[in-house]
Amino acid sequence: MTVRHSIGIVLFQGFEILDVFGPIEMLGMYPDNFEILLVAEQSGEVASAQGPRSVVDHSFSDDIHYDVLLVPGGQGTRREVSNPVMLDWLTERSAKAQYVTSVCTGSAVLAKAGILDGIRATSNKMNYEWVVTQGPNVEWVREARWVEDGTFFTSSGVSAGMDMSLALIERILGREAADKAALWAEYDWHKDSAWDPFAKAWGLV
Repeated sequence: MTVRHSIGIVLFQGFEILDVFGPIEMLGMYPDNFEILLVAEQSGEVASAQGPRSVVDHSFSDDIHYDVLLVPGGQGTRREVSNPVMLDWLTERSAKAQYVTSVCTGSAVLAKAGILDGIRATSNKMNYEWVVTQGPNVEWVREARWVEDGTFFTSSGVSAGMDMSLALIERILGREAADKAALWAEYDWHKDSAWDPFAKAWGLV
């Protein structure tokens, strides 16, 4: 019997569009295994940092369980780290999720909620110095494409979310499934999680 994992992707005004739809492209290769759902504080449309809007499936007030949570980054994270509704909801839902993941500065929101305390994690390298101030108890990794720490997956900036999503597919469905997803998407998967030329580009190493 095929197990179908529900994936709740958290949207907020000013989310980075590739942080969301890059992972959706990869995970969506296996619709029998992953149910992808968009969730936000309020129902309706949510505008990305680039302009296009997405219609969410659920709002925070809906009593929905997600096996996997994914928090994207984007300009809106600067606001969301001070949004108690967002932080409280993430804290509650993360405790029940099988996997908690983030792309780019999405890790700043998880960190501010205290969800990443004691966890190895990474983030966008251009905004790295701001991100780490949101979680002084997080074991931040300066140089990494993505970081896996138990059931937590956090990635570097924007396009790194696709690499991380393939790693998540590998964890759940196996390496062959991840390789096939990359092949079907004609995507060059950076399989080495330590590969990170952008940490050097931004003077972090």
